[in-house]
Amino acid sequence: MSLGITEILLILLVVILLFGGKRIPEIARALGRASYEFKKAKTVLKDEANEIKEAIEKEGEQPEEYNPKDV
Repeated sequence: MSLGITEILLILLVVILLFGGKRIPEIARALGRASYEFKKAKTVLKDEANEIKEAIEKEGEQPEEYNPKDV
């Protein structure tokens, strides 16, 4: 399901009526900043997840010593 020209024009008309022509650039900048922050946070989380995964894999390679007192 995709939007046609008529639907896009109708959405733009509603946006202009609701927010006015002067506020649209402000809203677009806010959406751009939000998108940038989201991508940045996603990258940070992905990097941290990879670091944790690598640490777990590295830890799994070395067998732990058995200590009967810990049980």
